[in-house]
Amino acid sequence: MSPSTRRRRTVARHGQLRTPRPLGQLLMFIAIGLAVVLVSGVSVAAYVVYDLSSTVTANAVELEGEEALPPNIGEYKEGFNLLLTGVDTCEDAYAEYFGARCDGGDSEGTLNDVNLLVHVSQEPRRITVVSFPRDLMLAIPECEDDQGNVHSAMSKQPLNVAYTDGGLNCVAKTITELTGQEIQFAASVTFGGVIEITNAIGGVDVCLATGIKDKYTNLNMTAGTHTIKGLEALQFLRTRHGVGDGSDLGRIGNQQQYMSSLVRKLISSETLGNVPMMLKLANTGLSNVKASNSLADPMKIVQIALAVKSVPFEDIVFLQYPTGSDSENPNKVVANESAAQEMWDAINANAQLQVTHENTESDGVVVTEPTPADAGTATPDPAATPDNVVALPDTIKGNSAAQQTCSNGNVN
Repeated sequence: MSPSTRRRRTVARHGQLRTPRPLGQLLMFIAIGLAVVLVSGVSVAAYVVYDLSSTVTANAVELEGEEALPPNIGEYKEGFNLLLTGVDTCEDAYAEYFGARCDGGDSEGTLNDVNLLVHVSQEPRRITVVSFPRDLMLAIPECEDDQGNVHSAMSKQPLNVAYTDGGLNCVAKTITELTGQEIQFAASVTFGGVIEITNAIGGVDVCLATGIKDKYTNLNMTAGTHTIKGLEALQFLRTRHGVGDGSDLGRIGNQQQYMSSLVRKLISSETLGNVPMMLKLANTGLSNVKASNSLADPMKIVQIALAVKSVPFEDIVFLQYPTGSDSENPNKVVANESAAQEMWDAINANAQLQVTHENTESDGVVVTEPTPADAGTATPDPAATPDNVVALPDTIKGNSAAQQTCSNGNVN
């Protein structure tokens, strides 16, 4: 069978939700959360490195074309990229929550349902997190999995079959070929890891502009602010029918609200000053991660920590990779290449990014801060000049960690 026609079994993603929905965009915080933990004190970092490095290195994955890393992360003159994926592996401790996904006809394979590319720029440090829809149709290159098996290329498949086809390395290679961005570090985490990481930090505050009632995830929440953790946090991150227009793109916006709130909590003085919590978070994060060889080096984790620990909230920006409808399948999307190129040009230039998209009733969230007149835009840095602020095309959705967003639920 030719590479262009070889069929992959994947799950129907626009019908009833049987598959455990990701991990939201929580993946980023395995990096940022550990970063904050590890640099909060030299003695804490030394303890964590000594106690947990064997856990990380035991399951490390080699990225194809991976080059020797410089001794200091500051030597990346154009910054560096970290790929984070959420995979729907069924773990015994959590399988009961997900029914047929873990014990029925829907239980084959492991899908990379959440895909984030985290770009950390050179000075001045900025963090840009780009979310790629799992139903993005694209070419998947020839990949070698961690067992040494080579999988042939496919001309057009959903992004979320890349992990099934060739593991973490294949996801990284696919994203690199789509974006042109070299990936230095990569990691994956399961949905059980999300439950444990959320519990370790004591829950995350989320805001609902209107209530959410979703029979597919069994989530039922009223309007207002809630502190969620454990299974409820996973249900919140999984819900698609409960927010916006019920699409995966709406869910991404809702998940980004969760991420922004988690960033603010992780960087708060209350978290930084709690050594037992920091150790617990580090232990939980490292125990639930499969990392690339480059990220399995504990000192690189410390260096990433030093690179991101002081980035202001307005320069931590979450974006959705721009897409359009797939003419061959209305349930899938394809890349909006022109908008994507403008986005990468701005990121590569280390510009301060301004989101111009104004959220509608179809989006997963509404912006409540700043004021409505400024809704949908990142707060400009007062020190920025017109030369280093770039207004992104209005087809690119997103927000900064400085903004307050609330879920656009389906219960009015």
